[in-house]
Amino acid sequence: MRLENIKCPPGSKRSRKRLGQGPGSGTGKTAGKGHKGQRARSGARRGNRIGFTGGTLPLFRHIPKVGFSNHKFKTSYQVVNLRNLEERGFSGEVGPEEMAAAGLIAKASGLLKVLGEGELSQPLTVKAHKFSAAAAEKIAKAGGQAEVI
Repeated sequence: MRLENIKCPPGSKRSRKRLGQGPGSGTGKTAGKGHKGQRARSGARRGNRIGFTGGTLPLFRHIPKVGFSNHKFKTSYQVVNLRNLEERGFSGEVGPEEMAAAGLIAKASGLLKVLGEGELSQPLTVKAHKFSAAAAEKIAKAGGQAEVI
């Protein structure tokens, strides 16, 4: 069997509906669009926005605005675990530039937080914007330093 030999099963292909072909066709005159209105117009925007209720005041505008969202003001950190530093085999000083070059974080300019998952076998001077308590303790235990930028 080859692709060019495959045929559609009988009855699966249907000819398109020819609209506006006179009164005898069943789809003449208004061509299935009814009389006037938004959906009868050519080029008119099809449908409305979500929540549109035909010109009356939508439900979401009836309901009072309540509460406060802190999402706009949230500080988000790029996260690196000690296990990742150990796997990459860093030595000496490690900062955001080195981690970005190694592919541990997306960009060196963003905020960086070091977490304490994993162990360190050699002393490292790690520079970051924030450290978890466990990470700072493990870095100190390995003989290194946790420097806050």
